[in-house]
Order: sequence, then structure tokens, then C-alpha cells
Amino acid sequence: MFKKFLLAVLVAAPMCLSAQTLKIGAVNPMEIFNVMPEVATANNTLKGVQDKYAAQAKPLEDELQKKLNEYEELAKNKATDAQLEAKQKEFEDLKTRYDNFMQTAQKDLQQQQETLLAPIQKKLMDAITSVGAEGGYAGILDSSTLLYRGNNIEDVSAKVKAKLGIK
Repeated sequence: MFKKFLLAVLVAAPMCLSAQTLKIGAVNPMEIFNVMPEVATANNTLKGVQDKYAAQAKPLEDELQKKLNEYEELAKNKATDAQLEAKQKEFEDLKTRYDNFMQTAQKDLQQQQETLLAPIQKKLMDAITSVGAEGGYAGILDSSTLLYRGNNIEDVSAKVKAKLGIK
């Protein structure tokens, strides 16, 4: 009986010891991402692209408003059905051009955003991975999604920021 108890203690002891040395870290990657200087640069670039598209869309918007006003004026002056249909077709054609332009602009803006931000996201993930490997962590969790955080989870945000050169 005593031998079985001793055997159980010898088997369980290493498991208990290894459970105590398990290191888990937590970091809020979005918080760090938002303070990375590269993000500000990317956002400025994207703002420039967005402003360029807005400037290109303005004449189309003005022309759409003009066509709508012309249609309303014709309707008010009791124009013929053929005249109204012709103005409506002009408006619809211009609206289609405008919608296509806006859709293309949105796709391009989204593609540029992905192109600019992907290397920054990779740099952040590499820093988190590096901190985890160097610190001997079993894992690093996203602290923004933790519902409960015990005392045995270490906040590694400062280490990740240091790895990225952020103060």
C-alpha cells in the first residue's frame, strides 16, 4: 500500500513541478499596433489616396446634381415624356459611371491598406513571437479577449514595445 502511494507521489511530483513553471504572457496587440510609427505613416498615405479619390469624385457628384436639377426643371416645365426619358437616361448613365468609379476606388483603397499594413502586422507578430521564445513562454494570449486574468499571467506589452523600439 505504501509503495503504491510512494509511486503515485513520484509520478505526480514532476507534473506538479512542471505546472508551476508554465509561463503564460498576455499582450494587447491592437494597442501596440496603434502606437507603431509605421501605422501613422501608412494612415497618412491612405488619407492621401482617399483625398485623391474624393477630388476625382467631386466633378462627377456635381454633374449628377446638375443632371438631377435639369430633370426636375424639365418635369416642372411639363416637358414631353421623350425629353424626360432622355434626361433620366443621362442621369442613370452618369450614376452608373459614378458608382463604378466609387467601387473601383474603394477596392483600390482596401488593397492599398492591406499592402501597407500587412508588413506592419507581421513585424508586430514577429516581435510577440520573439518575446515569447526568448522569455520561455508557453504561450502569449491577446489580453483584450481575456475574460479573467489571474496573477500567473504576465503582461509582456512592455517587452514587445521594447523589441519594436517603442517607448
